[in-house]
Amino acid sequence: MRRALVIVLLLCAVLCTARSESKAKSAKSTARAFPVTTSSAQARELFEKGMVDYENLYLDRCTQEWRDAVAADPNFALAHAWIAFNSSNPAEVAKERERAKALQSTVTPGEKLMIDWIVNVQENNFVAGIAAMNDMLAMYPNDKRLLYVAGNWLMGEQEDELAGKMMERALKIDKNYPAALNDLAYAHARVGDFPPALAAMDRYIKLLPHEPNPQDSYAEILRMSGNFEGALKHYRAALKIYPSFHSSQVGLADTYALMGDETRARAEYEKAIQQDENEASRIGYALQSAMTWVRENKLEEADKAFQAVAEKSHAEGLGLLEARAHRLMAMYQEQDVAALNHLESAEEALEHRENISQSDREEERSRILRLRVARALHGGNKKEADHNLHQLQTMAKGSRSTVIQQSYHAAEGAMLVAQEKFSEAIANLQEDNNDPYSLELLSRAYQEAGSRDDVHTVQSKLRAINTPTMEQVLVVIPARAKQPEN
Repeated sequence: MRRALVIVLLLCAVLCTARSESKAKSAKSTARAFPVTTSSAQARELFEKGMVDYENLYLDRCTQEWRDAVAADPNFALAHAWIAFNSSNPAEVAKERERAKALQSTVTPGEKLMIDWIVNVQENNFVAGIAAMNDMLAMYPNDKRLLYVAGNWLMGEQEDELAGKMMERALKIDKNYPAALNDLAYAHARVGDFPPALAAMDRYIKLLPHEPNPQDSYAEILRMSGNFEGALKHYRAALKIYPSFHSSQVGLADTYALMGDETRARAEYEKAIQQDENEASRIGYALQSAMTWVRENKLEEADKAFQAVAEKSHAEGLGLLEARAHRLMAMYQEQDVAALNHLESAEEALEHRENISQSDREEERSRILRLRVARALHGGNKKEADHNLHQLQTMAKGSRSTVIQQSYHAAEGAMLVAQEKFSEAIANLQEDNNDPYSLELLSRAYQEAGSRDDVHTVQSKLRAINTPTMEQVLVVIPARAKQPEN
């Protein structure tokens, strides 16, 4: 299994956009603005304000503005779609997605394509969703915002190279488009190419000196590069501009956690929890805080903290977060039985909540199955490993979700390493080459295959990861403590 279909489709979108722009001077249609169908001038104004706030990463505020837009015009299909796209409330997402679908016949072809894209990817119909996205971009090739929102979604799907190309196309239309500069910087940073990332950040800050997100993004990219003190400085600068910019408050906490100051990190997470009114966000911060106990190897405290988060998620009807809490607990358990119990609880949380989108459900399930394969291999239970890997393979055949594809290839690679089929393992693990577990196995596979230069490259990449994740705690930190392979 490979992600070839996704890549071909997306490259087609980029190339078609480039070809269309070359014809722009002679084709009046390329100058069309993307339509917004609403009967209310107030709703239109609120929708546009929400899109600007989305570009500037005021994510709660823009969702509220779209809610206000549909209050002014209940038949505003595009606003319903964007609430579904951005809300963190699964019940609201499901309701607004259905409302947008029901109103599709009332909008223009371009709007219908945007709704098709949003609806299909949430319902795990990635081929149809990506096709709609491509058609939308081809219909409006000179719309920088469409390039941005499509590329920004691709970044969330871990397709950083393709997202970067989208941002480059947007910047050819407007070289000073702040939102595209921001994402282009992240696209460079995620592959470890920090000089152009920081250069883009310098431009971004100059363009929006009074906005918090440029400082916030600069901080995160500095943190990714290992410059923690610089990151703290820029997070504080963002909070000075806008004290309620929750991303920067959590950024401070995440940075202290990576620095090893877990007590300070927990205090900063608590500030974020108290300040943010969004329940899903608050629970997300609590998950990050719980992870600090694992960093300190205080696993009983970690169990208490994660269990509290799981129970809170359950009470709030946030099944995806409940599943995530149990999956994270499973990752650090020393005993396979305890880990498998948590993975079972994670699966139950996914199955018992109807309001989880199909794409979120399937992607989280793929992560759980990947861990089941790893635990089965660790316990020497090949039959169980095969069973779970087969389920993953079936999912991967039926979905073009990058997350599902990566989960499958990671598990397949782990199986092949266990079977000492290192060349085949390498091909699979390369499909998940930003994940610490896969990088660790890839290093071993290269070592066994005699590819010492590749071993060095992979180990250097692994040790350089500075993301506040459980994988960083359990794999990267121990890898840094080991003697590098010669």
